[in-house]
Amino acid sequence: MADCYHCGLDVPRNSRFELLIGDQLRYFCCPGCQAVAASIVDGGLESFYQFRQSNSPRPEVQPARFEVFDLPDVQAEFVSSNDAGQSQAQLLIEGITCAACVWLIEHRLQSIAGVTQARVNASTHRCLVTWDVEQQSLSTLMEAIAAIGYHPMPATDDRLQALREKENRQALMRLAVAGFGMMQVGMVAVALYTGAEAGWQSYLRWLSLIIATPVVFYSARPFFVNAYRALLTRTLTMDVPVALAIGGAYAASSWATIFGGGEVYFDSVAMFTFFLLLGRYLEMRARHRNGIESGRMAQLLPVTAERKLGDDEWLSVPVKSLAAGDVIRVASGTTIPGDGIVMSGRSGVVETLITGEPDAVTKFPGDTVIAGSTNSDSVLEISLTAVGAATRLSAIEQLVEQAQQHKPLIVAMADRLAGYFVAAVLVISAVVFTVWNTIAPNEALWITLSVLVVTCPCALSLASPAALTAAASWLRSEGLLVTRGHVLEGLDKVDRVVFDKTGTLTVGSPQVVGVFDLQGKHLETEAKLACLERVAALETGSSHPIGKAFQSYAGAVIAQNIKQCIGAGVSGDIEGVTWQVGKPDFVISSQEFELLTPPFVGQWLLLGESHQPRVWIQLRDELRDSAKPLVEALQQRSINIELLSGDGEDEVARVAQTLDIKSWQSSVQPDEKLKHLQRLQADGHRVLMVGDGINDVPVLSGAFISVAMAGATDLAQTSADSVLLRNDLTTLDKAFQCAQLTRKVIRQNFGWALAYNIVALPLAAMGWVPPWAAAIGMSSSSLIVVANALRINRQ
Repeated sequence: MADCYHCGLDVPRNSRFELLIGDQLRYFCCPGCQAVAASIVDGGLESFYQFRQSNSPRPEVQPARFEVFDLPDVQAEFVSSNDAGQSQAQLLIEGITCAACVWLIEHRLQSIAGVTQARVNASTHRCLVTWDVEQQSLSTLMEAIAAIGYHPMPATDDRLQALREKENRQALMRLAVAGFGMMQVGMVAVALYTGAEAGWQSYLRWLSLIIATPVVFYSARPFFVNAYRALLTRTLTMDVPVALAIGGAYAASSWATIFGGGEVYFDSVAMFTFFLLLGRYLEMRARHRNGIESGRMAQLLPVTAERKLGDDEWLSVPVKSLAAGDVIRVASGTTIPGDGIVMSGRSGVVETLITGEPDAVTKFPGDTVIAGSTNSDSVLEISLTAVGAATRLSAIEQLVEQAQQHKPLIVAMADRLAGYFVAAVLVISAVVFTVWNTIAPNEALWITLSVLVVTCPCALSLASPAALTAAASWLRSEGLLVTRGHVLEGLDKVDRVVFDKTGTLTVGSPQVVGVFDLQGKHLETEAKLACLERVAALETGSSHPIGKAFQSYAGAVIAQNIKQCIGAGVSGDIEGVTWQVGKPDFVISSQEFELLTPPFVGQWLLLGESHQPRVWIQLRDELRDSAKPLVEALQQRSINIELLSGDGEDEVARVAQTLDIKSWQSSVQPDEKLKHLQRLQADGHRVLMVGDGINDVPVLSGAFISVAMAGATDLAQTSADSVLLRNDLTTLDKAFQCAQLTRKVIRQNFGWALAYNIVALPLAAMGWVPPWAAAIGMSSSSLIVVANALRINRQ
């Protein structure tokens, strides 16, 4: 008889399921385990068996079929496309027990042709896999996961919520068992400490052992699991000394109970297990309230919506069945289920979830609305433009998930420091045990346990992430979405801010100010209207902000053979005559351009007929109301400000002068912006870049910290380190204030954590801190750090 090498169950007699792994023949209980092991070995991943933490689950007798997940309608909820056109699937994987499982799944998926990336989170059991659908189907990838003994399923909202509820129930159950055991063992300990007769002492010790056993093996199991996982990966975490303390005290007490002699510490074991679990549970709840493990935003959407079927005919349907192009009716007080355009009605819409702005924004026909916002006044009819994963709400959620995958430098440093600290604690504990075993052997064990517990560096490891998470949550409520982990720790180091002009410092919607003849005189109304109608005809179909400035004049004139020259202008035929509008050197020859100048400083377009100049059209892109206050606030912080723009010199100079920006450059191409930024950073400057357009993507990607505007292109937002959710630039000044406070809180947390350990360690080593008090002290130090971090939310 032997145990199955894969799942650990008994191998039946006369079984012939075997496989050569390495140089040794291994036996299996069934063909399923043998097939899974063969798949692992064939993939070159047999080292999984060396490092796995526990036996793998036995595979299902009837293998699951995954072909249904290749259907587009099924994939719509958990599969999306990235910028490279590849598919990304969010999966939940059952059966993960340790880091070795994560390694196995990632390496198995990455060995499949067409898979470009596979990331598995050991704590949430979530897997993000990116692949080329032209080479592999999703069902093939899921079958590959199932073939090595795990069960993949779509990471839908319902399943994620169920997983979080399960984890919360498990934490409460472990806490309840530990609490019950602590009370019962404590009552038994009273009799032992008050001098029970010898005959009763043995009985009471055995009773304490029975009660404390489920506390150690069930409630304290996470400490042992995490410690074992850390040792397998050759790292030292805070769970290592805790597991040693609990395991050592239980083992010594069990020995004394079974073989007689010595002291028992079952009451201390149960007590500090309970206090440790209580501290971690309260810490977890604080993180939940603060958004560290916040639920998916999509759960804020309604379950059903009213879809239009015909004239005055509406049908209530599930939100998941809606598609772009559907017309829905949203009643007062109802959440809007998708992005869309108002077709009829007028109402206030609260967009707090997206922008952080508490006041309702009045929406008229033609205005856009966002999924997750609330209709507050009257009924709106909305034509949907995006639903589900294509909405802006979903895009923000994906950016939040992206931010959570980045570990800031200061957090990584704290983790390394905690590892060194744990190593030092283990060495000191060994020295303390040796010394006390010489002085007072009966006291050596519990004093050593107190040293192990009281110096656990939980507070040290929480000092940075607790503060950074609280800060990111507060900034999100103020309208700045942090999508990279280094933003908050880097903002306090920024010494130079570089702005784009159009759409950043300005509104980004140029308006026609006036039409002038070549001598600089205003045209009469009829002549002005005729010119603007020609320009509107030439700009038909253009999505450029300048083209949108003429949309109100469209319809009266039709242009044909329209040709756009990027960055220069547009030409087309109107009633058999070719017209051009754009920069002067596009409309007329370079020689004539040198003799032709606009009437006065500003932003100008030249309208020409057959390359002959006819009129000047003045445009003006108004400054944002928040631009001037932000520039003044940054100058008060002694931060240097620059303006880089691709627009003409006159307009850039006007904006720079209005905002009192001394350093500015005009007519700058995207590659020139990037080179300028690289020169600044090579000189030692820490540069914050703020932009919004596709032409800003290179410089946003290259900056020390970058911010994309609310109306920025999708590519600019995904390239930036943070995104303004509303067009209020003063939010950036709040971000600088928040970064300063966060840095202060982190220093306070580090100071408290180090001071606590410096004071507690000698007290415990001298025998003045019993194990239960050590558990309370360690848990309290962690809670103080978390509570201090929550101050950021109340600034």
